[in-house]
Amino acid sequence: MTDKLFDDLDVSRETMERLELYVALLKKWSPAINLVSKATLADVWDRHFLDSAQLLPLLPDDTRRIIDLGSGAGFPGLVLAILAREWVEPFNVTLVESDRRKATFLREVIRETEALAIVLAERAETLDMNADVVTARAFTALDPLLGMAYPLIGSDGIALLHKGARYESELTGAMKNWHMDVEQKKSRIDPASVILRIARLERRQDRQ
Repeated sequence: MTDKLFDDLDVSRETMERLELYVALLKKWSPAINLVSKATLADVWDRHFLDSAQLLPLLPDDTRRIIDLGSGAGFPGLVLAILAREWVEPFNVTLVESDRRKATFLREVIRETEALAIVLAERAETLDMNADVVTARAFTALDPLLGMAYPLIGSDGIALLHKGARYESELTGAMKNWHMDVEQKKSRIDPASVILRIARLERRQDRQ
């Protein structure tokens, strides 16, 4: 259960206990509100928790606020919020989830684990706030996702976005509308997937 990634992050026993509590709540709630598929629930540590935790080393050192779009069951944002206690100066995570049942689940996990997070049961397109980092996993295609992220981070923040095997075609399409610096980090969980670390995001002038 304590994969090398968690060892690399030097996660404390107290934090691991919080993550284990999160797993227990996920397994309890998931059958009722379909938080994750039954197939991935059987491999929950790798498929969801380690997949989320691999973002931690990619965060800028001065990260203070993260906005997680389309949080669903809390991946990756709520995992990062639990791991935030290991950060030199802990950051806070805003979990954005419009499904009110899932939002209720997220609030329960926050209450039980004392995660450094809040939940907004709103649509991502309606947000009026700022962040250092935007995260998203299995939410929407890259081009519209960047359209939601840009008002939140501008050209100074970064986006850390999980993308699957079709990421190259999504990236090609998005670059028709956006200027950006992109680093492609191979996933430690799925060799066909990547983490896109996007900085200096700007909408192309001819596309405004």
